[in-house]
Amino acid sequence: MRDLTGKTAVVLGASAEGGTGWGIAEALAQAGANVVVGARSMGPLQKLADKIGGLAVKCDAGSEDDISAMGDAAAEKYGKIDIAVNSAATPTLSMIRDITPELMQQAVSTNLFGMTYFVKHMARHMPDGGAMVLISSMSATHPIEPHFAYAAAKAGMECMIKYAAREFADQKIRVNGIRIATVYSDMAKSHYDSPGITERFVHEIPAGRLGLPSDMADTVLWLAGNDYITGSMLDIAGGNQINRFPFLSELPGSGASYEGAGALADRESGKGFDAGSLSKG
Repeated sequence: MRDLTGKTAVVLGASAEGGTGWGIAEALAQAGANVVVGARSMGPLQKLADKIGGLAVKCDAGSEDDISAMGDAAAEKYGKIDIAVNSAATPTLSMIRDITPELMQQAVSTNLFGMTYFVKHMARHMPDGGAMVLISSMSATHPIEPHFAYAAAKAGMECMIKYAAREFADQKIRVNGIRIATVYSDMAKSHYDSPGITERFVHEIPAGRLGLPSDMADTVLWLAGNDYITGSMLDIAGGNQINRFPFLSELPGSGASYEGAGALADRESGKGFDAGSLSKG
């Protein structure tokens, strides 16, 4: 494990117990970092902060004012920020034929605009450089019905990462992304434990299993310590990226539905995990 003693890390989107952001925050704290966690749901967030000896800050991941205030709070308490991780995501379900301005706005608010505000405001508090890691989705590169708007926003975020890596290089800030697929988190167990669901997803994963929050946390720790990687997207998906997601029609049971497809997708709110998660309606 990397020694991050004396470093300060910010993790936005960490209120889902046993989820990706939660696991990342725990791993950073175990490595010795001071950790500031943010989300809208203060109950579980404070539980996490108490557990790791960190600071909890209420933050809407789509609000520039909230994100700016979170960065200010971290710098006020610990002096500066060295590591910034954004694991927040908001699912938006729509096929292109059904898209509306309201759905597009919902999709980009957290998944693109919020991510951009996060980079902008965390960078203000990184005078000695550091590492930023933004969590994306394999749906940005591999179509999965009915996540068009969500995937388009994530694809835009991935483009932003490359621009940010160039813009902040003179500050010695490295900006990278992790593209995740199916993650077996505490909140996802009831979904993946449904008969036949795990088997169908694992069929597309060469590693032979679903991802775990610890897989994502290990990658964040590595990126936090590596000083030569920037502007990159890493697929942490067990090889799923060389195949595809299952189609709704391929999942066990005839009830796999448009409406149910994203029921577990909102990591930030504690409702689940990534857009690769399809539930039966």
